[in-house]
Amino acid sequence: MAQKAIREFDAKSILAKHWDKYFAGFTYSYETVMVQNGAELREAAKEKAWLNEKPLVAKPDMLFGKRGKNGLVLFRDAKPGDVSLEKAASWIDEKSSSKQEVFFSFDGDTPTGNPSVDFLTHFVVEPFTPHTQEEEYYISATCVGDDDVLYMSAEGGMEVEEGWDEKVTEVAFPITATEEEIAEKIRANVPADVAEKDKAAFAEFAIGFFRAYRELNFAYLEINPFVMQGNKIELLDMVAKLDDTAGFMMTEAWGDVEYPTAFGMEEKSPEVLAIEEADSKTGASLKLTLLKPEARIWTMVAGGGASVVYADTIADLAGIEDLANYGEYSGGPTTGETKFYAETILDLMTREKDAKGRDKVLIIGGAIANFTDVAATFTGIIQAFENYADKMKEVGIKIYVRRGGPNYEKGLKDIKEAAQRLGLWIDVYGPETHVTDIVRMAVEG
Repeated sequence: MAQKAIREFDAKSILAKHWDKYFAGFTYSYETVMVQNGAELREAAKEKAWLNEKPLVAKPDMLFGKRGKNGLVLFRDAKPGDVSLEKAASWIDEKSSSKQEVFFSFDGDTPTGNPSVDFLTHFVVEPFTPHTQEEEYYISATCVGDDDVLYMSAEGGMEVEEGWDEKVTEVAFPITATEEEIAEKIRANVPADVAEKDKAAFAEFAIGFFRAYRELNFAYLEINPFVMQGNKIELLDMVAKLDDTAGFMMTEAWGDVEYPTAFGMEEKSPEVLAIEEADSKTGASLKLTLLKPEARIWTMVAGGGASVVYADTIADLAGIEDLANYGEYSGGPTTGETKFYAETILDLMTREKDAKGRDKVLIIGGAIANFTDVAATFTGIIQAFENYADKMKEVGIKIYVRRGGPNYEKGLKDIKEAAQRLGLWIDVYGPETHVTDIVRMAVEG
């Protein structure tokens, strides 16, 4: 399962879109906006009356937790009184105007480790929900081994992790569990600390939550806390990851969801974003991480396991500073998808010559495919070669190929003949050659 973190705003939007299907017995107001500055918030208030009428809560929405302990949640500030629209807008402008330090671990209230430092660029703003601590609850679900596991607690908020073993009930479900079996097991395992009058409602909410987690293809879903007041639910804080391998079939269900770069991480390049978009629209797997685009060794590897082996071998034999990228194409991509992936690699690879005047190296590797048609994917690579041959020769690129699997003989024959026809340097091997031998050949080249 490939996991991609999404913003709290998008997670709440997905649940709100499907609320009646999974939580028919409960109400959720879904009053939330995401903005990048105070001006955007003031503009949103022209259409959303609640921003002018209700006390507000504002916080960054940038894939990091412990916002409260980092002093990055605005609500009922130190001076008694509610947070108005203007107060929230001014606070957002203040926090986004300069880089902020964010700590990811704490000993009590004391930060530990080194902080990440970056600009805050996205904020979520919602109404303040008056409630008691007894009305706060915790719930989450994720995949552990072969099971889906539901975590429930009668206590929500920042401290639940610190007493996890005592406070949280874990219930595991095999992938084959039916809806009836799941519902029965959840009702039987409602945390003992949930008030007797709320046990039935808590169980029904948890049943709907777990169905939503599974059917909407979340890889991880956490609400901490949610407030339950009779049949009224408010989702105060959410963390979510989607199973992006299901993205191609969840376009309508998820809507226009964004996969942002986490706080403190370097922004993704347009090429990486383009591959991510292509990956979201296919049942195959297309992945690309740029490590050092000016480096001389590039890989186009079929298979997640193989990509790790090749990267480790390159790092061992040539040094990590010589490895330009990391990624994979696998799961039976079409000729067109493979062509797009290969053209993205070649475009990046041919933008400049090696600083030391050496030939660059393109390793087209993989283990032995189970069902991917090697000839079909190599046809896509050949088409990319045809479009980039002149640039490849100008920069100076040596191509090393090692592949096995269905139609591999034809694929190897076709790619060798195409490279020779185009005047490209190529060395081609089949499954009789050890999977990492071409790395040694390329390095010793």
